[in-house]
Amino acid sequence: MSEKKFYYFDNNATTQVAPEVIEAMLPYLRDLWGNPSSAYKFANEIHKGVEKAREKVAALINADPKEVVFTSCGTESNNAAIHSALATQPNKRHLVTTAVEHSANINYGEYLQKQGYEVTYLPVDSEGLLDLKEVERAIRPDTAMVSVMYANNETGVVFPIKEIAAICKAKGVLCHTDAVQVPGKLKLDVRDLGVDFLSLSAHKLHAPKGVGMLYVKRRTKFQPYIIGGHQERGRRGGTENVASIIGFGRAAELAMERLQEENTRVRALRDRLENTILTTIPHTFRNGAREPRLPNTCNIAFDFVEAEAVLLLLDQVNICASSGSACTTGSLDPSHVLMAMGLSPMRARGSVRFSLGIYNTEEDVDYLLRHLPGIIKKLRDISPLNPDHPDNVNYDVEAARVKHEQDLAEAMSKES
Repeated sequence: MSEKKFYYFDNNATTQVAPEVIEAMLPYLRDLWGNPSSAYKFANEIHKGVEKAREKVAALINADPKEVVFTSCGTESNNAAIHSALATQPNKRHLVTTAVEHSANINYGEYLQKQGYEVTYLPVDSEGLLDLKEVERAIRPDTAMVSVMYANNETGVVFPIKEIAAICKAKGVLCHTDAVQVPGKLKLDVRDLGVDFLSLSAHKLHAPKGVGMLYVKRRTKFQPYIIGGHQERGRRGGTENVASIIGFGRAAELAMERLQEENTRVRALRDRLENTILTTIPHTFRNGAREPRLPNTCNIAFDFVEAEAVLLLLDQVNICASSGSACTTGSLDPSHVLMAMGLSPMRARGSVRFSLGIYNTEEDVDYLLRHLPGIIKKLRDISPLNPDHPDNVNYDVEAARVKHEQDLAEAMSKES
């Protein structure tokens, strides 16, 4: 029986592990399986492989290899950066971030607030853009760090990190950016950006899950988040995830090689997909600024339908997409990113993210565009929210929206 083909449009959630990455990893799973921290020759060979991978990941962001700390994921990297900023500056108990960060930052910020810290969540405008004046105004004498994502995982909107870092430097405040979505899509250069900390996650750039990276600028005070052995120069305890680190290094090389492809072929596929949806399916809207934006991401609001229903029907024809971050899948709450942009809960719940990658083809886009219009029509034909529904001659959109919100609120209260 032939294997079913899946048409994958969820690359911001995770990416297919590249064949080249698997090939690089195999020797470290099969033959070079030792502990790189051990003292004998066998271990030393493995240690050299880890350090070579560190050099490759450092080159991806134009850092010194000694500034690269391997972690388990982007969430750990984000938490570690914020933890260090607070731990090394005990008199500073204020954090500045944004209302549209990944849940790794939002939830950690909420945790810190319960511990007595203060957190400022900067607002964004209707296109998901940040006002630099808001950043400057938010910084206080007791601010330990400003943490702003490089590019939003749901909308692809890119933030002015270089300018934010310059503001932080002028005020003597540490600056961190969650750049998890950026490698292979945009050029990364920590020297040019001027940040003190930067987070990456390998599975977003065609390497395995379970390995990430935190860039710590040289001479920046650092307090480890995970206390253990002497691994990572004493900055992150725990036995190294060797094979995955090797894969991360190879993926970093590929990301640099494919930067042009992401910004030409993949961008063109994304634009064709987005423009066709917006021009052929009525009552659709792009969420987020057209530019500056990641070249692979589009987030579309489909009025009068629920995104989860859209995704269910797409899944039935082997199309993978999402309604936002994979870390919040299953929640009845609308996307905090879209709500922060001022969307109504109803429109936010009708929004779908399509994120493309280097393995997507014209055929994939054609397949999605063949099925999507019919799926949206099918759902709208049975939707009580649709003003064109035959039962809704005297349809009151606002009244329907209010009732819809009340019904969902009641469902959420029962769930909790």
